Amino acid sequence: MKKLTLEAHKADHGERLDRFLAAKGGLTRGEARRLLDRGAVWVNGLRVKIASKPVYKGQQVVVIMEEGGRSEPTEQKLGPERILFEDVHFIAVDKPVGIPAQSTLGSDQGNMVSLVSEHVGRPVGLVHRLDLETSGVTVFGKTRPATVALAKAFAEGTAHKRYLAIAVGELPDEGRIDLAISPDGRRWGKYRALPNGKLTAATRYRVLARQGNVCAVEAFPETGRTHQIRVHLKALGAPIAGDDLYGGPNEIETPAGKMPAARVMLHARSLEVPHPKSGAVVKFQAPVPEDLQALLAALGVDPAKV
Repeated sequence: MKKLTLEAHKADHGERLDRFLAAKGGLTRGEARRLLDRGAVWVNGLRVKIASKPVYKGQQVVVIMEEGGRSEPTEQKLGPERILFEDVHFIAVDKPVGIPAQSTLGSDQGNMVSLVSEHVGRPVGLVHRLDLETSGVTVFGKTRPATVALAKAFAEGTAHKRYLAIAVGELPDEGRIDLAISPDGRRWGKYRALPNGKLTAATRYRVLARQGNVCAVEAFPETGRTHQIRVHLKALGAPIAGDDLYGGPNEIETPAGKMPAARVMLHARSLEVPHPKSGAVVKFQAPVPEDLQALLAALGVDPAKV
């Protein structure tokens, strides 16, 4: 896959997207429009197909030059062991590590929406998102009313989430982090916790076990902001192990010796949500993945009991 990455500068502010692509990408206007039509152009991570859409200073424009914005179809399937619950209204799934919630740059395949839709046999509704390297419980609506009802539960705080994480730093035994979150202007896709941030955010947490400055943590986000738990623990000086974006180490000291953290060690362990039809509270729990199991056990935590 050949990818072209462009950044809009002050002189480009307000320019039409097709003209920007032609001028900065060495393309003809016709080529630029064909790439837009085929879904091969992304602006700040969002696919754009409108030729006349203006670009603004600081935006990043990515063009997938081959396959029209699509990678080769994935062979990955959603195995039955990943289905936590399913009825005619919605489905709860254990998301594996490394699979995006929805289509990403260069790929309409191999994301949770496409995999669950394939399993169900028709398009499903995305209700909430887990980060690429985060595993665990996620739900999708199978009908429009169910998707709306589930999304409302997340927006109103009647969906209760519980995460497990390995954090590295000096954390108090428990607490509530009430810090708003804003995009970090120094790096696209990164966020910061700020007292006067744009998005209110709150996370409760409890340390389950600790060895030195390595902590097994359970976290209960009260809001659903992007990277919320990762940003909040970073703000307390205890980033999640394996979280390169927020300074988490890729190797940690445990009583069993040094152990690797090859990805963000964060898992959506359980979810309680009102059933979109009956309103009765239903609860789902996703098994702890093997890499996190090993780290929890090294800290003296039984993965089956958390």
